[in-house]
Amino acid sequence: MDTRDEAREFLMSRRANLGPEQAGLAVSGPRRVAGLRRGEVAMLADVSPEYYAKIERGNLVGVSDSVLESVARALQLDDAEREHLFDLARAANGGAQPVRRRKPKTWVARDGLTRALDVIVNGPAFVRNGRMDILATNALGRAFYDEVFDGPGQGNLARYCFLDERAKSFYPDWEAAADVTVAILRTEAGHDPRDKQLQDLVGELSTCSDAFRTRWGAHNVRRHGSGTKDFHHHEVGDLTLTYEGLELTAEPGLSFLIYTAESGSPSEQRLQLLASLAATVTASPSRHVLDDTTTTTKD
Repeated sequence: MDTRDEAREFLMSRRANLGPEQAGLAVSGPRRVAGLRRGEVAMLADVSPEYYAKIERGNLVGVSDSVLESVARALQLDDAEREHLFDLARAANGGAQPVRRRKPKTWVARDGLTRALDVIVNGPAFVRNGRMDILATNALGRAFYDEVFDGPGQGNLARYCFLDERAKSFYPDWEAAADVTVAILRTEAGHDPRDKQLQDLVGELSTCSDAFRTRWGAHNVRRHGSGTKDFHHHEVGDLTLTYEGLELTAEPGLSFLIYTAESGSPSEQRLQLLASLAATVTASPSRHVLDDTTTTTKD
């Protein structure tokens, strides 16, 4: 992924999404462009039109943090979009280094991490990287995401979402789930645009899915820390679950996510049923091993 192209397309898309009325500007006469004009962004950011044009062409080398902040305010970027812009500037200025391979060639959850997963019995819990590979789960998480592992998803939530037709049943609001999935990958691309495995995944999904390709071109990014989601599991039916995401400080780039149901709710009862069903079959170990090319952590 070319950082300059990424920055140009991201800034142009944010400008196109912001109308003059939203920016507090008076409108007179017809406008030939969607959203703000370049000169209007420059005025709002208090930089010269020529300098903003240089920035929007993707040339972020040497652009100061204060100017980036001004551009972010002018374009009314949210926290995730602002961080993405700064990630792109960091990469343009040589701040992002290629991801080094871990050794040995397999990633294995630490014993402490495995135990942390195993003690969670009331909800699905799992560890994933920024490319949305599920690296480790508790028993309920494995049952919850069984379709992700036994089909085109190959243990990757993005592949499952766009390449497995069952995902459109698993996610009742599939359009929203697809939007979030692509936004997470876009955010990861900003963190490390040189991630070869991420580039390969994006290339695969762009080739195989028109829905992914369209969303990728929108350049939307987002944080994914907490919230509520609806699911339809093929074994137990509809579930409304709250999720919390935690960054693993011991392994940068990995997230620990837990889904829970409201106490006494039908969703809690269905999770308990799913746990019972999972217990009747041979349980897969929570330690899920993947080739090191699927991890994002650095030595």
